[in-house]
Amino acid sequence: MKLLNNNSLIVLLLLLILAFTEVSSLEEGYSRDDFPPGFVFGSGTSAYQVEGAAEEDGRTRSIWDVFAHTGHSGGATGDVACDQYHKYKEDVKLMVDIGLDAYRFSISWSRLLPSGRGPVNPKGLQYYNNLIDELITHAGIQPHVTLHHFDLPQVLEDEYGGWLSRESVRDFTAYADTCFKEFGDRVLHWTTLNELNVFALGGYDQGVTPPGRCSLPFGLNCTEGNSSTEPYIAVHNMLLAHASATNLYKKQYQHKQHGSVGLSIYTYGAAPLRNSTEDKQATARLNDFFIGWVLHPLVFGDYPETMKTNVGSRLPAFTEDESEQVKGAIDFVGVINYMALYVKDNSSSLKQSLHDFNIDMAVELTLVENTSFNNEYANTPWSLQQVLLYIKENYGNPPIYIAENGQMTPQSSSLEDTSRIQYLSSHIEAVLHSLSRKGANVRGYFQWSLMDLYEVFGGYNMSYGLYYVDFKDPYLKRYPKLSAHWYSSFLGGTLHHRSHALSSAI
Repeated sequence: MKLLNNNSLIVLLLLLILAFTEVSSLEEGYSRDDFPPGFVFGSGTSAYQVEGAAEEDGRTRSIWDVFAHTGHSGGATGDVACDQYHKYKEDVKLMVDIGLDAYRFSISWSRLLPSGRGPVNPKGLQYYNNLIDELITHAGIQPHVTLHHFDLPQVLEDEYGGWLSRESVRDFTAYADTCFKEFGDRVLHWTTLNELNVFALGGYDQGVTPPGRCSLPFGLNCTEGNSSTEPYIAVHNMLLAHASATNLYKKQYQHKQHGSVGLSIYTYGAAPLRNSTEDKQATARLNDFFIGWVLHPLVFGDYPETMKTNVGSRLPAFTEDESEQVKGAIDFVGVINYMALYVKDNSSSLKQSLHDFNIDMAVELTLVENTSFNNEYANTPWSLQQVLLYIKENYGNPPIYIAENGQMTPQSSSLEDTSRIQYLSSHIEAVLHSLSRKGANVRGYFQWSLMDLYEVFGGYNMSYGLYYVDFKDPYLKRYPKLSAHWYSSFLGGTLHHRSHALSSAI
């Protein structure tokens, strides 16, 4: 499928000139050639958001299936989604048309192991082998695989409470072992768990993501849960599961497969609301809680002191053996970043008798430029740059992949998505600046998302895709947006002007 004919090429060039005239501020430009050899550019999705075929070929329900079917996301579900399960060859062709180096996707645990453990589902195994082979053999595209993207098998949730039980460590390790064994000869980049910090907060504190647990007054419409304790328990068990799977890979597979294992975290760039000592300390506290919650144990073997002080006995403790297992159990960090926050001190909140994660942080947060989760995001590339440099300076400059970054627009908006182009252009430039001028160890950038898909917030009303998907069409036809052409042009070596959004911040 050709992306462009002669007429559309002329239109594209005119639109690109217009877009870059609006955002350029300096004559200095940048291109893909400015990035180091081996730096990868890709795009991403996750299993429940694109695959569909929810009840086909032996797949069982995940906690996301159950969450969606209880009426969240406006009643939308991922039962069909983008039907990538049947259309994966077509979608790989779209990746080739753009010129992607890599594709970040996740494996559905309940498609591969319908019982959560035990026998492998042959149909699920065949699907992922086919997808991986299609990417590598026919397209030369690197598979970057996530093992858990909000979709623990529901059978394990029912059996022992999922991530609230230490039994999850055993079952996740066995699942990871199956994936390493079956796919590791071709997959070199493994992400164990996707943004476990936000997964825990949404799923166990506020009840707005799977599995939808929370307690009053912190969450809404939850029938069970404990917002004061469960997020900390879930992250603790996920860290142990990640470490167990990573150490297994290092011991049994890495010497022959030569891959790497990491995890991803959700991040915000953060700035003090006022130039006061209190707000500066609050900003540091936010970073300790939001980033340090995950990275500090993996680098130093324990949680940040700020967390231990504010959370107290509600924060699980690592045994000496567990601390040794967790420390150093990471080859790379996946950074997910979309927005920036202003931070104000709220230390008085610690006097309250009932706490959750937000109370424990003792901060008040405001999204920059009145951004909301339901509107286009403010174009704040300094947010991503700040996170990259924070990780570099506080956690030993580990290899980093930008696992998700992108602009949200209404699904019904125009294919001429210039705001997405401006956002991507300025954020890619921020990555280049962080890497080449500031020394951050960034290895790759993955735009979210390859196509419009099912989102946990908003169902099919929110769009991040380079490709528009017509969800009213029984064939779910994909159409390239202007951003798909722009990304293809960038990956082809086109020089782009520096963005005002970045230059004004650095």
